[in-house]
Amino acid sequence: MVVGGGLLGLGSAGFFMLWQRLFASFDADHGNRDLVVGTAYAAVMYFALYLIPQAVTAYLIPLVFLPLFGLAIVLKSREIDRDQPMFEDVPRDHPHVYRTVVRDYWRSAFCVGALGFCTGIMRSLAIGEPQVGALVNVLSMAGSLVAAVTVLVLWQFKNLRMNVVGAYRVVFPFVITSFLLLPFLMVAYAQWLAAILYAVYSVAIVLMMIQCAQASRDRGINPVFVYGFFGGVVYALHDVGFIGGSFAEQISVTGIEPVAVVALVAVYLLGLMYFVGQGGFRRIFARGSDAESIELVALRPAGEAARPAAKAAPAAKAAPVAKAKRTPVASEPFYQDRISKQAELLRQHYRLSARETEVMELIARGNTVARIAEDLVVSENTIRTHSKRIYTKLDIHKKQELLDLIDSFDPSELGD
Repeated sequence: MVVGGGLLGLGSAGFFMLWQRLFASFDADHGNRDLVVGTAYAAVMYFALYLIPQAVTAYLIPLVFLPLFGLAIVLKSREIDRDQPMFEDVPRDHPHVYRTVVRDYWRSAFCVGALGFCTGIMRSLAIGEPQVGALVNVLSMAGSLVAAVTVLVLWQFKNLRMNVVGAYRVVFPFVITSFLLLPFLMVAYAQWLAAILYAVYSVAIVLMMIQCAQASRDRGINPVFVYGFFGGVVYALHDVGFIGGSFAEQISVTGIEPVAVVALVAVYLLGLMYFVGQGGFRRIFARGSDAESIELVALRPAGEAARPAAKAAPAAKAAPVAKAKRTPVASEPFYQDRISKQAELLRQHYRLSARETEVMELIARGNTVARIAEDLVVSENTIRTHSKRIYTKLDIHKKQELLDLIDSFDPSELGD
């Protein structure tokens, strides 16, 4: 059983990494569409299995579906363009790029991992009840199907921007409250809580795969490294939740039910993870906004008593007060100058990604490939790949054509 479980986990991880590499190798529209559509089809196929007798399904999955899935990924892998920087880059050649990726994305991985931790705890509570497992599977697939269809429909008509960390901040109060209520409600509550958490977790995993693919394209990072980093954090926290819930359930505390012990441990660890995910003590001691701070000016500044009284100097001519620089509000777009506005208009017209727009604007400002790579902390090959994609989308071939195209947009359309 131990060997079988280890091989199953290893095979599943390798299978997911192969698909992740495939999705990341395509352009953003193609790869993300295939990933979301595949998620919807997976849910439909799962529900279709209920139309087949269970005894037949037990043989269909290992003898028919798994070989077909393996054949599909082998055939699709032939379409991968292996000349892209993401497949040629070696971590030891650009260690600063990989350190930057880990620094930029660890909070997203941690937030998805926190949901995995919650589902692991609920799995430990419900593992002995087969009907709970069935309910979890049904709601997980239903959640994936609804999320996939919703994204596909909205994507047709508007730009979508999903922030994993921001979404977790919204979900966190509901998650921690649901665990706090766990000891006070009936057993059915725990079953439905497990199912709902797994549904949310399934959607978060799809978003994680999209974000990993985007990081690979934008940073020129090997998709196996990015997904391995995310998956290592997420699935490790899931296992910690399962093991911790199993141990907490066995702890005997006088006058406290085991489920209450599990709830207390879950609430404590969730709060601790949220604290770490928000920056921990470093964030606390960092300088905040003036509105959040209380200021007490020292009555006797250090060293004042030891300093001899200086001779009064003649009053200097008051320096002119510089005009205050307008600080952009977080919810408002801020444009540095005319080129920034024109780049934004061009992005909207040609559907460029945020990273492609950033590279295009830097090219238009006369930066070299080496300088852009240094500013964005990526390899030069990654910048060259972005340039090729930009030129293809804009249907141009030279830098002068890019400058002419940018200049053809009227920046006044965006206002001040």
